[in-house]
Amino acid sequence: MHPILRELSGGDRRSIGRANEIAAAVLATPAKFHLVFEGLTNDDPIIRMRAADVLEKVTKSRPEFLKPYKRKLLAIASETNQIEVRWHAALMIPRLALSAAQRAAAVDMLLDYLQDRSSIVRTCAMDALAQLAHGNPHLRARVSPLLHELLEIGTPAMRARGRKLLQGLNRQRSKA
Repeated sequence: MHPILRELSGGDRRSIGRANEIAAAVLATPAKFHLVFEGLTNDDPIIRMRAADVLEKVTKSRPEFLKPYKRKLLAIASETNQIEVRWHAALMIPRLALSAAQRAAAVDMLLDYLQDRSSIVRTCAMDALAQLAHGNPHLRARVSPLLHELLEIGTPAMRARGRKLLQGLNRQRSKA
């Protein structure tokens, strides 16, 4: 195992460990990105969780780092049952340049995430669906009613996030 992944190990799932330090190191030395990406398929769930956290943090400012990993990220996101990997993957997916078929598959996966037992996964999926719907009237028409429904049945955090997402979608619709 590469030392950078060992630095993500240890402790428990309630801690991000050294994820912030590793994210800063990857931003300073982008060649390390692939090493952290390998952590998404590590046998250790703590390494997978922290690798996903690092990748999400890094790609927030450098989404282009995901370009060579698009298919692999989509595959991992659709196959994993690990809550922490799911929520970070949901946040990264809208950062990808997706083909129509990939976008459709991502939307289906995110719709499935809305059924996850974790409210964090569901909230991140809501966010991702709203981001994917920007600039896509057909998808916006599909996502908007879902967000309205989640305003009624979701957790308080989901309702608060849903209100903000709907405001953004409605602003975009009024500009169109």
